[in-house]
Amino acid sequence: MKTFESLFEELSAKAAAKTPGSLTVQELEKGTHFIGKKIVEEAGETWIAAEYEGAERTAEEMSQLIYHLQVMMIDRGLTLDDIYKNL
Repeated sequence: MKTFESLFEELSAKAAAKTPGSLTVQELEKGTHFIGKKIVEEAGETWIAAEYEGAERTAEEMSQLIYHLQVMMIDRGLTLDDIYKNL
């Protein structure tokens, strides 16, 4: 099972290596605007799932939201500590 920290490490490594075929690398290449639209999309889908689709679907949408948030963190050069100090 992945954790927030292990996912960030995995995505950061893919970004640094520019792993061929990586969806993370592809998303980073599309840029901040694209990543931001994915965050907004997943946030909306999280809300809809919470309202109408149950806990399992909500958790799935939340995991996708976290993924795109972490891609944005990498895109903007933010670290886990940058986020944690604001929690």
